[in-house]
Parts: sequence; structure tokens; C-alpha cells
Amino acid sequence: MSDTADTREHPARRAGMLSQRYVANGEREKWLDLFAEDAFVQDPVGVSPLDPTGNGHVGKQAIAAFWDEVISKGNVSFDYPRSYAAGDECAFIGRVTNTFDSGASFDAEGVFVYRVDERGKLLSLRAFWEFGRPTTDGLPPHPPVRREG
Repeated sequence: MSDTADTREHPARRAGMLSQRYVANGEREKWLDLFAEDAFVQDPVGVSPLDPTGNGHVGKQAIAAFWDEVISKGNVSFDYPRSYAAGDECAFIGRVTNTFDSGASFDAEGVFVYRVDERGKLLSLRAFWEFGRPTTDGLPPHPPVRREG
């Protein structure tokens, strides 16, 4: 993928794909440059050991600290087989794997939503996954819901 804009691509999808590439390649400064000054990251959304207040990492300085304290601790890979763009957002569905130097890894399945401004800068990155149950491995799927009667 080129760093230059593809006018056929949705801006939020493009920003999300670049974000994933920069994280996977350990390109901290390129990743940070994707964000607007007042952007925020919630990964995961809500209170967790990664975000004790549940308010997210707000502003570039806090986002940089999130990189340093979380992202940089391992090698991150993304397996997002689907994405859905609408309005100024794009939701990616899939799995993130963080593999650490010790060989241990951590997987998180979820929905990862990127929102951009009119310039294509990220306003937010919101990751919906459950810290206490990060994957659905071994769990039955939700049953379909249909009209009764």
C-alpha cells in the first residue's frame, strides 16, 4: 500500500489500513502523524488495565505514551478480513495479535473503528474487544434472531 491517497478509497479505510501497517512495522512517528492533535484512542473501549479511567488516551502526547507503554512491547499483527466504511468512519472486524519477545502472545478479536476528519486525519481509534474474554475461541456463536410467529 502506498502512503499516497487513493481517491477511490474511503478516507477512514485508508487511515485504518495505514495505521495497521505502521503499527505492524513499528513505525511510531508515521503512526502518530496519522492522528489529529485532539484525537483519542480507546483500546479497548471502557475501563481496563490499559485504560484505568475508561476515558481513552486523549491527545497526541497520550497516544504516544500508549504506543510506548503498550504497542511497542511486542510485534503486532492484524487479521481483519472485513471492513465497512460509512460516513467518516470505517469498522474493521477481526483479530489483533501481539507477540512478545518471550514468545508469548495475546490475541484480541473485535471491531476496530477508525474515524477521520475532513483532512483524513484520525480523530479516534476505538477498539471494541473484551479484556476479560479477548477471543471467542471455543465459544458458540450468537444464535440468529428472527421474527417470532
